[in-house]
Amino acid sequence: MAHEDDPLEHERASWKPSPGLAVAVTDPVRSPDLPPHRLRMTDQDPKSMNRAVRTVYTLFYLSVAASIWAIAAYMIFPIESGSLIDIRYNNLFIGLGIALALLAIGIGAIHWSKAVMNDKEYIEPRHATRGRDTVRAAAVNAFAEANEESGFGRRTMIRNSLFAALVASILPGITLFRGLAPEASAANPQAGDPVALLSHTMWKEGTRLAHDPSGRPIRAADVTLGSAFHVIPEDLAGLSHDEGYLEEKAKAVVLLMRLLPEDLNEPEDKKDWSYNGIVAYSKVCTHVGCPVALYEQQTHHLLCPCHQSQFDVANGAAVIFGPAARPLPQLPITVDDEGYLVARSDFQEPVGPSFWERP
Repeated sequence: MAHEDDPLEHERASWKPSPGLAVAVTDPVRSPDLPPHRLRMTDQDPKSMNRAVRTVYTLFYLSVAASIWAIAAYMIFPIESGSLIDIRYNNLFIGLGIALALLAIGIGAIHWSKAVMNDKEYIEPRHATRGRDTVRAAAVNAFAEANEESGFGRRTMIRNSLFAALVASILPGITLFRGLAPEASAANPQAGDPVALLSHTMWKEGTRLAHDPSGRPIRAADVTLGSAFHVIPEDLAGLSHDEGYLEEKAKAVVLLMRLLPEDLNEPEDKKDWSYNGIVAYSKVCTHVGCPVALYEQQTHHLLCPCHQSQFDVANGAAVIFGPAARPLPQLPITVDDEGYLVARSDFQEPVGPSFWERP
């Protein structure tokens, strides 16, 4: 119990709220008014408005020109030629064209909103009700007002140039699809069929496995336990870029590994596809075709660095993690009379991503 002479208790007993404080607590908070509207130069000077309009549609037409340039660069510097200069210029000028096309659209749209569109401030009250006929009518009216304020309906040069820029910006990407598979010809009738292209590689019976990129054949005795080799067909090293070196390599690249034979879980129909624990699998990931290049010798796992798909080499390169939908195709191998590793045949299924048609 507090002492009766305690000054703090005496102060508490005598305290009363002041009238001014009570008024301040009960007085509702007022919403601040909008600041005075400041007219832009384009609102005050018709010439400034015309300049802004011209700037916007000029940027949009610049975007169209950049998209056309990207398409032209694809044709002027064909990557199919195999020339390093063409490949560099192809990437450089297509990239610059697409970047300029998208940048011009973005800058034009921002300048349109800041200098040309109506910038008057509005307060929009919110209502917690479902839309009725009157609400729908109000929504239609809001769209009509937005069209009037933006000038989208009456500023035809801006509208048409925007449509042209948007349509043109898509064309370079569509054009690049042409490079996904070469066109069919009398010399290569399967070129227009990607399924047929990926169903066959340079591997055939008796083709020696060789180091990538030197093309030096590999002896079985040189493949040590836990090692991994990046492999190409021996015949590939003799091809030039004009003869399709890159295209054939992209399909035929292989990873070669050696495990203890007792660690391999092989089905009966594939027991002769390996040699003394040495197995060969396609290096092309079955997700989107990235190179599977990382081997964990302790776990016998292969890792694709693009999207982290993992394959178990000890169990037929089965998928154990990630977005890949099917195991890596296995290359059947054996040795020749000189002890070099050779292919028993080509892959028994198409290599590459899983979206290709398969039986």
